[in-house]
Amino acid sequence: MADNNPRVPIYEGKQVTVYYEDSLCMSASECNRAEGGLFMKGRNPWCDPDCMSAEAVADIVRRCPSGALTYIRKDGGPQETAEPQNTAVVSNNGPLYLRGDLKIDGTKPGMEGAKYRAALCRCGRSEGKPFCDDRHEEPVFDDSGAVGKNGPGYAGEGGPLGVGRVPDGPLVVCGKLTIYSGNGRKSWKGTEAELCRCGYSGTKPFCDYTHVEKGFKAE
Repeated sequence: MADNNPRVPIYEGKQVTVYYEDSLCMSASECNRAEGGLFMKGRNPWCDPDCMSAEAVADIVRRCPSGALTYIRKDGGPQETAEPQNTAVVSNNGPLYLRGDLKIDGTKPGMEGAKYRAALCRCGRSEGKPFCDDRHEEPVFDDSGAVGKNGPGYAGEGGPLGVGRVPDGPLVVCGKLTIYSGNGRKSWKGTEAELCRCGYSGTKPFCDYTHVEKGFKAE
């Protein structure tokens, strides 16, 4: 089966093809720690899609929180689709993990995983904004992922979640979204929010306009 998808590198198996977009990777290690040998550090090739069933490959790839890993099944099995609920996890000292029907401003051709899964920068230091590139680790970005608001709520679930960028300012989300705190608590539900991406807000994950005082710069 010929594959003209622009995502590289490609790990092609008999029943499923796996793609890796390194510009989205932020080293969460969900892939390398998965049992079964699909991914193995130091091995060439790093990914062996024929070592397990296509369904098992798809399950492991979907664990990737950044969207760096994606797949196309060739066995007639289901391709990845958006999860029924748009969610955001405000991780402890790390990025904002989004899942759902994502429409993220700043997504480039080939970033197919960012349609369904993404890790967005919260520390303000990523060179790949709006996506996380692990720069929150050195020096450590200090935020526990607490969420102090409940939100207005919404009816039903699903639908597209737009994520826009205010130049030198916050991320603006539009669409049904449920935010979970870093400890797993379902914290906020609503359809509109401004989320901090400079790292300085005193009301994280929400913007309090401290980015103006700090002179934050980003597209």
